Amino acid sequence: MKSDILFNISQIIERDSKTTTYKFALLRGVIDIIQENSPFICISRDRVYFPIGLLIEKWLLYYYPILNSSIKIPQINGQFYLAFEVQLKKIIDSYDKLGGFSAFYNDLKKNGIPLNLKNSFIDLVKGIKNTIIRMPMKYIGSSVSDDYYSIFQYHSTRTRKPSSVIDVEFLIHNFGLFSIPIDYFEAFRIVGSFIGGMDSIFFKWAQFSVNASGKTLSLEKVVNEILKTPVTQREIEESKKMYGEIIKNEGKVYCVWTGKAISKFEIDHLIPFSIWKNNELWNLLPAQAKVNNQKRNKIPSVQVIERQKDLIVHYWEMIDKNIPDRFQKEIKLSLLGNSSKTNWQVTAIEQLKNSCDYLITTRGYEEWDL
Repeated sequence: MKSDILFNISQIIERDSKTTTYKFALLRGVIDIIQENSPFICISRDRVYFPIGLLIEKWLLYYYPILNSSIKIPQINGQFYLAFEVQLKKIIDSYDKLGGFSAFYNDLKKNGIPLNLKNSFIDLVKGIKNTIIRMPMKYIGSSVSDDYYSIFQYHSTRTRKPSSVIDVEFLIHNFGLFSIPIDYFEAFRIVGSFIGGMDSIFFKWAQFSVNASGKTLSLEKVVNEILKTPVTQREIEESKKMYGEIIKNEGKVYCVWTGKAISKFEIDHLIPFSIWKNNELWNLLPAQAKVNNQKRNKIPSVQVIERQKDLIVHYWEMIDKNIPDRFQKEIKLSLLGNSSKTNWQVTAIEQLKNSCDYLITTRGYEEWDL
């Protein structure tokens, strides 16, 4: 398994479009199919082929409980409706009278969809197929290639005669194939469960807590608790306010990234808080609002840090002068370690560059520069 494939997968997860959950559903579905070692998987030369019907089945099982939940669980940024939401809700509403999700699953796997729902169900799965092909399959890999369908490819096949039984087998034989490069298949096969499957460390941790509670806790409740960060929004605002007051007392303020004098500024997390839950003073720097908005959740390049290191150090020394105990404790834990306090600025800059380089080249986060 090539290391660059793992890097590409990490980069796709972190940097490809996150406007909908379609990307996650596609990756999760492919991983689940591979981890289940489906006998319908076929390897030919340098690509691996799957019935797209298996993926449609996964999407039905993923999105049914989401749309049936009493809690609104957003799936699209700024919108509320999936491309196939109306059709799926029609099926959900019908199965509310037939036994719900379990009854739907049994019909899909064993009994076949009832004849009175046949046309509605076929419309639904066609909608899911079209969504998969036109959206995530087309765009996944955009962060590592400029080409559409750079990883996933759809292959149309001859449609069989309509079956009297509408079930998973019908989906497998009537909706064509998709393929991925064999290197990606091997990566998903070996480490897929740790990326997004049922054996992920995060899921296992949450499930352990549910079982340890005698199942009095729900998995959802545990997951929500595990995802909490010890740094609250209030603490973030207080640190930014403290930082801002110190800088204002120093006179002129310069944007750390452009070096230009600015009358109004925002406090930027050098390494984005969403990536590294770090609200320490060394990680807070004044920036022009426009530049801060451009940077957002991207990682500053090694080059931009090198160019702006004098200004970064200037602000570090300013904070060190005003709040030395907190500043030195924080920067020691994050950047200095056991290094000598002599020339701590040089050591801190080098470690900062190392940390950013790791996040970009190994973890796949998007690099930022002016």
